[in-house]
Amino acid sequence: MSRTVQLNNVDHKDLRVDTGHGAALGDAVMWAITFPAEFRNVQANYPIVFGKSADGEFQPLALFGFTDGQNLFLDGERWDATYIPLTIVRQPFLIGRSADEMLVHIDLDHPRVGSARGEALFLPHGGTSDYLERASSMLNTIHQGLQTNAPFVAALLQHQLLEPFVLDIRLDDGSDNRLSGYYAIDEDRLRQLDGDAFASLGRAGHLEPIYMMLASVARFRDLIDRVNRAGAAGR
Repeated sequence: MSRTVQLNNVDHKDLRVDTGHGAALGDAVMWAITFPAEFRNVQANYPIVFGKSADGEFQPLALFGFTDGQNLFLDGERWDATYIPLTIVRQPFLIGRSADEMLVHIDLDHPRVGSARGEALFLPHGGTSDYLERASSMLNTIHQGLQTNAPFVAALLQHQLLEPFVLDIRLDDGSDNRLSGYYAIDEDRLRQLDGDAFASLGRAGHLEPIYMMLASVARFRDLIDRVNRAGAAGR
């Protein structure tokens, strides 16, 4: 459940946001939506794949685990990675729209929101805190970044560069596991593109995120190692 409202310095003057990490703060998630401008940082830590939204649209995802609710980068109250996707960091804030104006909204029921601990949103006399200014700037970055997902996906589909994949995993405990339902770049198809197609993708700025996605495949090994370490620690 969520209770999203437009943020203001009267009703929400005492609100604070806990910027720590942990399952209790909503970080026990398998993936986060990302966008091409973020791929360079994301691929250094997580596999980037495509999933489908509830309405069937492709969306790029940073994977944190193999099953729903599994975040292998959570270590108690620590997120064990050099970069955290912005759609995770922005919680509990969202962008709302009023006419042509972009406004900051907040989910009052999010576990990060309270009045006892965390970063203040407003100054004692009603001004915006530095933390909220940074959050607002981040929301704008996310909004602009997410707008680029649709043309990126359209270009991949135009050149038939998306393919479903299945990842079969045998863990150290002998169990067999499978990740399915996601899509990756068709590397063979990419190699077969002619010069005009490459030039078109390059002019549109799509080649770099394509290669960032391909590079991110190496991060699956890290996810598997993390599952094995977690299993060993539990025995």
